[in-house]
Amino acid sequence: MKKYSIALLSVCLLAVSCNDFLTRENPNSIESEYFFKDETSLVIYTNTLTRSWVPAIIDFVNGDRYTDTHGWDGLYNFYTDKYDVGDMTSWSWSFLRSVNYYLEHMGEAQVDKAIHDHYEGVGHFFRAMFYIGKVQQIGACPYYDHVIDPKNKDDLYKARDSRSFVCSKILEDLNYACEHCSGDAQYRTRSTYVNKYVALAYKARFCLFEGTYRKYHDIDHSTGKPWTAAEKEEGNMYLNECVKACEEIMNSGIYGLIDNPAKRSTQYRDLFTNEDGCANLTKEFIWARDYDATYQVNNTKYSINDYMLNAQHAQYAFNRDFVMTYLMLDGTPFTSKYSGTDYYKATFKEECTGRDLRLAQTMRTPGFTRNGGKVHYAPDLVYSKTGYQPIKWLYDRVDLDEINSATYTDVPLMRYAEVLLSYAEAKAELGQCTEEVWNASVKLVRERAGVKSIYPVTADPYMAAYFPGVTDPKILEIRRERGIEFTMENLRQQDIRRWHMGELLVKQKTGMWIPAIETELDLDGDGVADSMVSAKLTEKAGINVLTINYNGSTLSGTDHRLSEGDHGYILPYQANRAQYNWSEKKYLYPVPASSVTMNDNLDQNAGW
Repeated sequence: MKKYSIALLSVCLLAVSCNDFLTRENPNSIESEYFFKDETSLVIYTNTLTRSWVPAIIDFVNGDRYTDTHGWDGLYNFYTDKYDVGDMTSWSWSFLRSVNYYLEHMGEAQVDKAIHDHYEGVGHFFRAMFYIGKVQQIGACPYYDHVIDPKNKDDLYKARDSRSFVCSKILEDLNYACEHCSGDAQYRTRSTYVNKYVALAYKARFCLFEGTYRKYHDIDHSTGKPWTAAEKEEGNMYLNECVKACEEIMNSGIYGLIDNPAKRSTQYRDLFTNEDGCANLTKEFIWARDYDATYQVNNTKYSINDYMLNAQHAQYAFNRDFVMTYLMLDGTPFTSKYSGTDYYKATFKEECTGRDLRLAQTMRTPGFTRNGGKVHYAPDLVYSKTGYQPIKWLYDRVDLDEINSATYTDVPLMRYAEVLLSYAEAKAELGQCTEEVWNASVKLVRERAGVKSIYPVTADPYMAAYFPGVTDPKILEIRRERGIEFTMENLRQQDIRRWHMGELLVKQKTGMWIPAIETELDLDGDGVADSMVSAKLTEKAGINVLTINYNGSTLSGTDHRLSEGDHGYILPYQANRAQYNWSEKKYLYPVPASSVTMNDNLDQNAGW
């Protein structure tokens, strides 16, 4: 994937004589006979599709900033009534055209049948990916399985196909990819190429989404009408298809969790900070964006370290409600140690003691060091307003903190852990999550984090309150596990939407408990004060100061408060809080107003 560039593809496509171009009947068309010759041409084209599709590391990490797990003031307009149809601008179909053109012409390449079948499967995979994005963003949409002729007005001004129809075509394409893409080792090299198991994993992800979406949503938000009986029943079909895809991957014996009991305090974070690590091992990463020092493929437009440390470029912070979901090492809920809601008064040190080992590998906790253990780093309240500062993607090396430092962290687009938890969730939604199913899935993920696995038979009151209306203890625990295992991996937004829990996106976010303002705190546990919450100071030597609005005072540039005035848990970003709201229509974005204006056959999503 690294050896070929879009520029090279362009050169190949345009490698025709000027005379031919001037005399060609349609100079706007790309003549496939000049490009699709052999396997190399298929490799170049599909690598270009991959490069165009997979996200950069920053886009990937940023995905969860807008969800319930993070305390961040992003997407303000969308979460208020200020957002309208004029704000939606993305209605691009160029990627689909590239895919359909490929599928119509790739058969001209002179290759063996097995090679042809594999690369045709890759084409179907990318068409499915395109439409998954469209369905999850806008719901019903026009479906095209061919290149649109600019003269064909029926295609250009087509109405939207139903969500149910488009989803059936997505599943059809994914099944084709699962059956035709090769799973041979050459296509699993460094986990960067589309292969049979990538297709299976994404089939599982899509089917879990659509199956649970149909279960938890009473209406199709494209139309505002209730699902038909057949559409509702399709939900179980998708869940069963998810189970089958997961089982095929699990039974293959190719993938597994990277788990060394002696390294459980570090191995989870190593997945996201090792240069050229797990993607090269191809054990847990099923599909990855592979950054590599050998080929000088890196993420230098603001290094990932800079994003994790520099308030100018990002202000990542976890929501305390989410932090509370991390279990104790003995498998019991942290919140069960306290009476009522007294857990909200727990000190930072108490919160971080005896917890799931992923907690200290996901955010700064007492004892966190960098640079080979030489320097302690406390949570920076200036950067991370809740006090819960992420480290999941942060390199240990401080020399990489500069803006343009080259870093080579691989991006796991699909991990085996997701296959395990998707399998467990689909089974639970079907009422089939037996202890045997649990032990083959959730137990493995929890034990990798040092947590004792307990098959749930009663619902944890905290999780039941977190997800109102859900009573099945297995579903609640699997949701807990997904949130913890995949935080900052760009999955949470779609999880919240498919579960019909959009209210969580606008719920007040909270931060750590502060015993008193104007009091120095030692948050890294080294015996030296490092932090303070103040209604007076803007800075103090050696101290990270979060300035708050207290007792009606007005402090320039701050809208943060404490729940009890001069003490309590942090309430970040209060200025616009009263305007935040959620409504059913926001489970889908609107169709861009400009597109509806140009095409009389396009209708708008319900409520917009």
